[in-house]
Formats: sequence, C-alpha cells, structure tokens
Amino acid sequence: MQTRKIYIDESIIPQLTGPNDEYIRNIMSKMGVDIYIRSDEIAVMGNDEDADKAVNLLLQIKEMAMSKSITKSDIDYAIGMAKADDTHVIKEVLTEKVKVSGRAKEVTAKTKNQKRYIEAIKENDIVFGIGPAGTGKTYLAVAMAVNFYITKKVNRIILTRPAVEAGERLGFLPGDIADKINPYLRPLYDALYHMLDFERVSALIEKGVIELAPLAFMRGRTLDDAFIILDEAQNTTIEQMKMFLTRLGFNSKAVITGDITQIDLPNDKKSGLVLVRDVLKGIKGIEFVEFGKVDVVRNPIVQKIIKAYEIYENK
Repeated sequence: MQTRKIYIDESIIPQLTGPNDEYIRNIMSKMGVDIYIRSDEIAVMGNDEDADKAVNLLLQIKEMAMSKSITKSDIDYAIGMAKADDTHVIKEVLTEKVKVSGRAKEVTAKTKNQKRYIEAIKENDIVFGIGPAGTGKTYLAVAMAVNFYITKKVNRIILTRPAVEAGERLGFLPGDIADKINPYLRPLYDALYHMLDFERVSALIEKGVIELAPLAFMRGRTLDDAFIILDEAQNTTIEQMKMFLTRLGFNSKAVITGDITQIDLPNDKKSGLVLVRDVLKGIKGIEFVEFGKVDVVRNPIVQKIIKAYEIYENK
C-alpha cells in the first residue's frame, strides 16, 4: 500500500469531489484506491499501479476544471480512459468543443473516438461513423453541420435517411407521404432542436436552409455548398449508397452514419454500408471512424446490453 500526495487549489476541490462527494466516491470505487482530502492536499492510497493511475486521473480532472464545469459523465469517461491507460488524453478529449449556436452553446466530445470523429469531419470531404446506438454518431454529425452553417462554411444542411421499416409497415401509417416519412426523420429533428431553438429550426426549414428528406429524394440532384448527413446508412442498398455518394458537389461535406448490427433490409438485399468500407478504403479525403461499446454515452446499462448481445451473437 502506497500513499501519493498532490496539491490542488482549494477553489477546484468542489469540482473534483462533486455534489455530496459523488465524484470522488466513484473514483475510489472504480480505481480501487482510498482518497483523503484536507484543505488543498489530496492523499491517494493504494497499490503502486492503482495509486499512480488515480493521481494522474485527478491531475487531468484538475486541468479540465480550470476550463470547464465538470459533470458526472466527464468523471465516468475519464475513469474509463484512466483504466485503459489513456489518462494522458483525458483533458484533450473532454475539452474538444463544437460551437452550435450564436449564443456560445457548445457540444463537447465524450470519448477518444468522438474526438477523432470531430477531427475527421473537419479534415475530410466524406466521413463514415460506424458503430452501435448511443455512441453520438448522429448527434455529433448534426452538431458539426450546425457549426459549419453558423460559421458560413456551407449555405445549407441536408439530413436524410432511408425509409426502411424496422418491423412496421410504412403504408399503414396515417396521413400523406410527408406524414408517413416524418417518424423516420424524428431523431434528426430531435438533434436539431437540442442545439437550436424550435422557432429557429422551423424558420430555417421553411426557408429551405435545413432540408430533411428520405434518401429516395436525393436521386438526380447535385448538392453544392452543403453539409449532408445520411443517417441509418446500414439500411441503404449498394445502389442507394453509390447514388448518395455521387450527389456530392463543390464545397460540400458528407457524413454517413450507421450500425451494421441493426440492418433492417430484406434478406436478399446487401447493405451498402457494409460493402462501402472495402470499396472506398484508402481513398484520400474519405475517413472511416469505428465506434465501440466503450463510446456509448447513454445510460451505462446500454454498454452492458450491447456487450450481452455481442456475447450471444458470437455463440
């Protein structure tokens, strides 16, 4: 049992400990150490390896606390990175920010792959975000689209999805074609409303600056000066994927997201997202970012659910 001591400005201590000491208790439980705080002195007790990891974790959280407010999710992800020996990138990852409104509202990366995804979108014409639900693929893509629009890098945002049924039948939904496709686009609306107020989103849609449409509506178009997101791309056919990728015009960027473990196509149809990884591999200006269960940023039980399904399917 070893004791490591670090000294931190007292004003930052509440950020480290969290409400009712929730953060510090979480760190002790997950890192296998005891932590004692007195004034500006923090003592960490544990075996050499655990104590060193915990100290490095606390120092990284201290650095973060000087530039942002620490949240419970920040602590959870920081602990995960510390246990995976990625302590040195905690601050770098969790302070990656995307501005999504004129009122300084920002979206922050939560994992290494999320940071890599944001950087890939900045640097490439086409980016594929592939991984399980809850990893932020669509949300961050929409955040980047909003950022590109408010910084005047593009003139419009186009959000699209294939209208493929997941066990339901589109024809039995009530209303006209607009009413029928609206449920398929709802997750994209939700992401937009989270970043921009309802009135502004509605106004931009009314002006045609933001367009939400089924993938079939993309055929025959050339999309210039646009940020285009194809969501749920695992449900595109090979032909649809080729069609979409060849819509890209000048000064445009495309982000394609999907989860290849949740394909709803008929058994005789192959997913365009599965094939495209082999077809476009190695082309400059195109990048693939693969997410895993460690990148899930929903309720922690979602990670356990994904792992349980992986174990079952591998049997």
